[in-house]
Amino acid sequence: MSREIRYYIVAADALPEIFIKVAEAKRMMQTGEADTVGAATRLAGISRSAFYKYKDSVQPFNDMKAEHIITFYGMLKDNTGVLSRVLSHFATSGANILTINQSIPTNGCAAVTVSAETSDMADTLEDFLNKVTEIDGVVKFEILAG
Repeated sequence: MSREIRYYIVAADALPEIFIKVAEAKRMMQTGEADTVGAATRLAGISRSAFYKYKDSVQPFNDMKAEHIITFYGMLKDNTGVLSRVLSHFATSGANILTINQSIPTNGCAAVTVSAETSDMADTLEDFLNKVTEIDGVVKFEILAG
């Protein structure tokens, strides 16, 4: 009997601390800060057994962007240049835009979806979203699918 694997995106502050520490240990090994599992787990403050128990189940979301197509959803004010500034940020981040769809503005705002290939992005997805959200005229900007 095969078990269906399901995935969830959960805010880091809602996760048990062990998951965050496992992700940190994995990061330290990937970046070379720790050269062994023992060193990484010691630095992260977890046991090796906890690391091995969860290592295949814990993956930071920004690591999942590699070679993925992600669809972003935004609500933009109907002001000149807002969409252009958002798209410019995609270009400067290294994302390759595949599709853009914008609704007709109603009540001063327009819904926009942008699908992009994100494997060459310089920013993490979290940093990217934060920067786009700071653009004047962006009411909301989030990941819709990916």
